[in-house]
Amino acid sequence: MMAEDFIFYLKQNIGSPSQAVVKAGDTVERGELIAAKPKSLGANLHSSVTGRVLQVTEKEIVIRETGTDFSSYKKLEGKTPWELVVEAGLIGLGGAGFPTDVKLRTRLSSKGTAIINAVECEPVLAHNIARIEEDAEKLLEALQIILELLQVKIGMIAIKKIHKKAIAALKTADKEKRYQIVELEDMYPTGEERAIIRDTLHILLPTDALPSQADAVIFNAETALRIREAIVEKKPLIDKDITVAGKLKENASIRIIKNVPVGKKVSGVFEQAGGLNDEFGEIIMGGPFTGKRTTPEEAVQKTTGGLIVSECFFHETGSIGLLVCACGADERRLEEIAVSMGSRVCGTEYCKQAVKHGEALKCENPGHCPGQVEKIMKLKKAGAEAVLISNCTDCTNTVMSCAPKLGLKVFHCTDQVLRAVNHRLIRKYHKTEENQ
Repeated sequence: MMAEDFIFYLKQNIGSPSQAVVKAGDTVERGELIAAKPKSLGANLHSSVTGRVLQVTEKEIVIRETGTDFSSYKKLEGKTPWELVVEAGLIGLGGAGFPTDVKLRTRLSSKGTAIINAVECEPVLAHNIARIEEDAEKLLEALQIILELLQVKIGMIAIKKIHKKAIAALKTADKEKRYQIVELEDMYPTGEERAIIRDTLHILLPTDALPSQADAVIFNAETALRIREAIVEKKPLIDKDITVAGKLKENASIRIIKNVPVGKKVSGVFEQAGGLNDEFGEIIMGGPFTGKRTTPEEAVQKTTGGLIVSECFFHETGSIGLLVCACGADERRLEEIAVSMGSRVCGTEYCKQAVKHGEALKCENPGHCPGQVEKIMKLKKAGAEAVLISNCTDCTNTVMSCAPKLGLKVFHCTDQVLRAVNHRLIRKYHKTEENQ
């Protein structure tokens, strides 16, 4: 069996890169610290395998795995919950990668709320819900740990109402009914932080506000479970639950692989899932709306939630207009998709609710759209024969109400992924239906 090389990127979180504490030729154990938290904002990085360090660069550490026992790991040495959280290298696992110890130090009032984001916002992704169905008791234990660290009493779990099995598991586990379970609509982007605050606490925050301004803190469900692991089991953040989906050897499949070692190559994860199909469009790391194109040679990061193989791209060789939404793919990503379609971009517009903060866009009211007719008409005047959009469910409704009437074809950034798993396309949302 060929030796497997694992790649550990030094920059996996918001803030500064981790600083390597190993050198080429060193041997390391699974769970051993290989890069330390910088003095500024950042996080520790541990090896998920036992092996020999092949290379250390400014960007990554490469370790050749040698007979790892994946059922064990070198335990954390911290004595207090705070020491363990910092030592474990915990960061937010919902995508952004904000260091968890910093978020846990958020100052709330005694009436503040700790919210677990179990919404599983993007279509296709399913690893958080699968874990909750299996480990509901552990998630509630994690929530109680978070409440104690934040020194607040109100604990809440936000989850889409379609996930009936997970909701039932949570209610069964919460025998004393200590926590609030808030069931939300199945539409995108229900799981965005400000949308969760709006739909649970009924407060619409400004686009530049954090949940703390609503006297709340939000933790992704897997993040919460990994906090519990660090404190109860003294385990560093070395494994990641991943949804693997799309054009695999068995088409239209969605598989959950739990505890994938961080640093494992994308190709290795697909091999574990049965292998890639011979023909596909692209590989996405993340979800259909906000994921980024990746390659088989890239490696799993702490924030990796999905690895999805898309259907081959439709060819649309005419002029196409881009409509960028703050909730979905950005302009660069839409341009990338347009190139893959063989289209010529003739104009770009932004959703009327998209507010720019630095390089990022934020929606004034996520998932609630006032209409996109003006933007679509501008793209039509710019010469567009079709439009490629990254809009949320509600915004897509408004695009569909006008674009076809103007003779414009509509393509969505999620189309090739959703086709690959036989999921209904993001076009029209009916509140009487359970699935978008």
